Amino acid sequence: MKIVICGLSITSSWGNGHATTYRALARALNARGHKIVFFERDLEWYASNRDMPGPPFCRVHIYERWYEVRSLLRRELADADVAVVGSYFPDGVQAIDEVLDSVVPVKAFYDIDTPITVAKLQAGDAEYLSPEQVPGFDLYFSFTGGPLLRELESKFGARRAIAFYCSFDTTKYQSCAPDPRYRCDLSYMGTYAADRQPGLERLLCAPASRLPEKKFIVAGPQYPAPMTWPQNVKRIIHLEPKFHPPFYCSSRFTLNLTRKLMVDHGYSPSVRLFEAAGCGAAIISDNWKGLESFFVPGKEVMLAESSEEVVNYLSAVGEEEARAIGSRAQERVIAEHSAEKRAEQFEDLVGAKAVAGQYA
Repeated sequence: MKIVICGLSITSSWGNGHATTYRALARALNARGHKIVFFERDLEWYASNRDMPGPPFCRVHIYERWYEVRSLLRRELADADVAVVGSYFPDGVQAIDEVLDSVVPVKAFYDIDTPITVAKLQAGDAEYLSPEQVPGFDLYFSFTGGPLLRELESKFGARRAIAFYCSFDTTKYQSCAPDPRYRCDLSYMGTYAADRQPGLERLLCAPASRLPEKKFIVAGPQYPAPMTWPQNVKRIIHLEPKFHPPFYCSSRFTLNLTRKLMVDHGYSPSVRLFEAAGCGAAIISDNWKGLESFFVPGKEVMLAESSEEVVNYLSAVGEEEARAIGSRAQERVIAEHSAEKRAEQFEDLVGAKAVAGQYA
């Protein structure tokens, strides 16, 4: 198949989890013989931090202004088998109009931010998707599963909303030797988000203050300055994806934190969660509805709601037990959430829709 994707970014992972998600899926689809064409707007903060300017598994069109690329998108769509527009694509509304007006057999929306998108739709905010466009898609791929899928169908007219979770690249995210630069007792990787910050303060900063003999790392951009961190917390502004595996494999535990809207709706695993598990990291996570459908609490992931629980894990769980927890999580995500598995799911869903369309 020829698959045309309009997404936030595939060339830069700076400050976003979209890039590694698209890379994993596109690489896996390309390995299965499909041609991938990706449209990305040339945004300043990504242009300055491109860690994969020329992906070998897809053809990328980077553009500055929508009117300059519209005719090129039309030409690419003319012989495409599948068209996908992703959430937070800067020219989403215009791109969706082009896709829906095209002759592409299968048209899909890939929502990597479903709870946020639904909140925007409810508020009439058409930043990248308008309520009127939702029914036009053959398939609505959702980062979030659970009851929100039925809401997309009943309230917004999605023809078929499907849980299509993020995935990770098993060729990139795997166990590796620890790196002394990232040795610590508890790490966290994530871009600053105001609604995640209370969790970071409670589940990492507070334990760091109580355990001055232990080491902590927070990696990720956009944290406001000035910001006071405990003395035993090391800050890393940004880590390119190639450094993610040694980062996770050098931490005794790594912390997973979830945006508030994702917690409210549940069933919203982040790509960082799967990537960390893919590296065999022992994960301490905040709790949310549906988490148990991805990992078994206490066996594949440790749950924490208070700083006291984190302190107890760091004080009582030894290296061997932590490695066993990480190994079990690794086995789970390789079996269920690898990019290869997601590519197979994509083929099944798109193929079934294409066949159904032939006999409609």
